[in-house]
This record gives sequence, structure tokens and C-alpha cells, in this order.
Amino acid sequence: MKIAFFNTKSYDRQSFNAANKAHQHEIVFFDSHLSNETISLAAGFPAVCIFINDYLDATMLEALTQGGTKLLALRSAGFNHVDLTAAAKLGMKIVRVPAYSPYAVAEHAIALILSLNRKVHRAYNRVREGNFSIEGLLGFDLHSATVGVIGTGKIGAIFAQIMKGFGSKLIGYDSYQNPTCLDLGMEYVSMPEILSQSDIISLHCPLTPETYHLINDDAIAQMKTGLMLINTSRGGLIDTQAAIAGLKSGSIGYLGIDVYEQEADLFFEDLSNQVIHDDTFQRLLTFPNVIVTGHQAFFTSQALSNIADTTLANITEFENNGSCKNEVKIENAIAHK
Repeated sequence: MKIAFFNTKSYDRQSFNAANKAHQHEIVFFDSHLSNETISLAAGFPAVCIFINDYLDATMLEALTQGGTKLLALRSAGFNHVDLTAAAKLGMKIVRVPAYSPYAVAEHAIALILSLNRKVHRAYNRVREGNFSIEGLLGFDLHSATVGVIGTGKIGAIFAQIMKGFGSKLIGYDSYQNPTCLDLGMEYVSMPEILSQSDIISLHCPLTPETYHLINDDAIAQMKTGLMLINTSRGGLIDTQAAIAGLKSGSIGYLGIDVYEQEADLFFEDLSNQVIHDDTFQRLLTFPNVIVTGHQAFFTSQALSNIADTTLANITEFENNGSCKNEVKIENAIAHK
């Protein structure tokens, strides 16, 4: 099948070219995002593949359909960046990668926790400047710390397993109680309880209308003072302005984020020679107790290989059968509401 890949980097091209040896699709890579300005490039491609920062509304989906696109392949697990209702009305099929490496994301969350707690980022800079003072670098034992996990699916469960290894006390919040987490000794509690009892909270839930700005002014007011907040899921889970206010007041003692609600114009690009005009993002970077990484939690060699293999297998399955086990349907959106 002829496939247009948008929003690609060198590592995408490398992993997909390697995986395509088993499928022999005709792949054309485009560096640009799929947008109103670039959508004409997709004309004549029966399949289009996009990433998480390509936002497709009803107008763009209709334009794709008119150009002959029948299949939209998401090289991600999340699908909140696509209007599923509009796609269903147009008869466009959507497939995704439901799991690529939950270990990668969970382990990155741990890296943020360790770096923030032991001030590794600050110590690194001090030592390079010949400053070996440890004033201001005081951390705390993860052993016996209460760790709240919001969203206990595959990634959340793996994160919980790792924190259990540190000897942390686990509490969770989810509409479904994962048996794996229960076996670890996790206690499921209410949202107010997880906010008030946790020393560390890590977000691993999907972004839905109900979870949008889950961490807002009201939530922060209920938090244990000085709590560490980690987000490796979706930026929209946190109201950034509320987080900044929480950092200023000391309600949030540490913030580690790999995602940001306005990341589309920032992440995955080299902007080192440009002025960043997002004042909210720039304000975040001024705090010594904040670490921001550029949506790299998924970024391991195993994850890239799995994403490429599953994405191309999805397309091959659709080409052969007209359907795919990893198809995203409107029911999926309703189920997440």
C-alpha cells in the first residue's frame, strides 16, 4: 500500500524502513506536520500515518477522504488528536499502536523522580563549575514514601512494580482495579485521598474530556504540601497555570513533566537558535525544582521497533482484510468518557 508518513525524523525513517522489509509497502516520508498547509501532500495516498502532534479535525479528515485516503494509521497509543466522530461519518478507518513499550514510559517517570529528588540536574551543573557544595541538594528516601498512581493500566502497573522495589507504599486511583497492582499491595482510594496522602503522584491515565486539567487549582489545594508531581502521559492532564501557582506557593514541591499541554509547537524540534514565545513554558523553566523533558519517555530502541512493526502490520492487515484488530472506533472514545 502507498503510505504518506508525516511528522517524521531520522529515527522514524530508520525504524520504519527496517520494519518495512517484511511488508514491502510504498512509503513516502514527509518532515512536516500534517496540517491545513500540508494536507495537499497526502492526495493520492490510500493510507496516511501521523504522530501525536498532528491534530486532525473534521475539516482535515474530509480533505483526506476527498484525496483518496481510506486509512489513518496512528503511530501512538493515544487517539485524542483525531476527531473520531467525524472519521466514522466519513467511513475512514483508524488504527493505532495500543502498546509499544510500557517499560520505557514507566522507567522515564522513575528517572524524573530520582533526578528531582536527589537534584541530579543541579548537582551536574555545580560539579562542572567546580562547585562541590551539597547545600540545597537534600533529598528524601523513596523507601516508605507514599506513591500515588493515577491510572493503573499497563504503564501505571509497571511504574508501581518499580516503586514497590524501592519499598514505597502504593495507593492508586482508577475506575478499574488492576489485579497486578492489588497483588503489589496497592490500596485504591478516592481522588481527594490520593491527593492528600501522597508524597509522589505519577499520572498514567489517558486524556479524555473528564481527565482534562485533572490537576487544577482545586486538586492542588487538596495536595499534601510539597508533593512531587510527575506526568509522562498527556500534557492536558495538568492545568499549567495552576501548576505554576502551586509551585510558587510551595504546594507542589517538585514537578517533572515529559509532556506539556501546548507542546505541539515546541517538542521534537530544535529551537535552540530561536526565541520561544510561550511565556508559560518559559516560566516553568525558571523553577529550580522543575524538570521538563521533550516527550522522550517513549524513546527507546525497543519502543521504536515495536511502533514500526505494529503500525506496518496494522496497515498490512487492513490491506488484506479490510479490517484490523487495532482499529480505533467511536466506541473507544465513548468508553474513555
